[in-house]
Amino acid sequence: MELITHNLIGIIIQILCFTFLLFPLNIVCTILFAHLSHIFCDALSIITYHTPDRQKGDKFWIIWHYIIYLLSAISFFIFIIPYWLGMLFANIIDIWDWLILRPIQNKKREKNPESKWGDKYYLHRTVDWVRNKLFFWLPVRNYKKSGIMIEIFIIITLSIILGFLGPSLFIT
Repeated sequence: MELITHNLIGIIIQILCFTFLLFPLNIVCTILFAHLSHIFCDALSIITYHTPDRQKGDKFWIIWHYIIYLLSAISFFIFIIPYWLGMLFANIIDIWDWLILRPIQNKKREKNPESKWGDKYYLHRTVDWVRNKLFFWLPVRNYKKSGIMIEIFIIITLSIILGFLGPSLFIT
């Protein structure tokens, strides 16, 4: 799934945990459930238009990602102050794999293209395991542009749920 999807789920999880659980259980459960949400969301991403690699020559892909990046940035700036914990741990797998591990691995592969350094440290391997064990029956739609409709539906549904939960934009 996309950054905005993970952000919205992390916010919802934090609101629910902080509403129904006492300290320190609210923090522990927010961290745990937000982390697990990333695994399950990414395992389900095979039903959305979610190519595993960049499609630089595809205008549809580029426009879709500009929209997603804009929505993600908006969600980040609106909700970061009160809901940083849920958002952080809903995205921690991508932060580790894409922002930390992959750049290091790319540097190592410049010197040794055959290097397998870091492969075993990718957290998305867990996502692949969950996808293969639990969601093997889902259709693979990664490259089908109509898959954006599913992602749009998910984003709208999460936004409606968030609206019903009445998030506070201020620390209370």
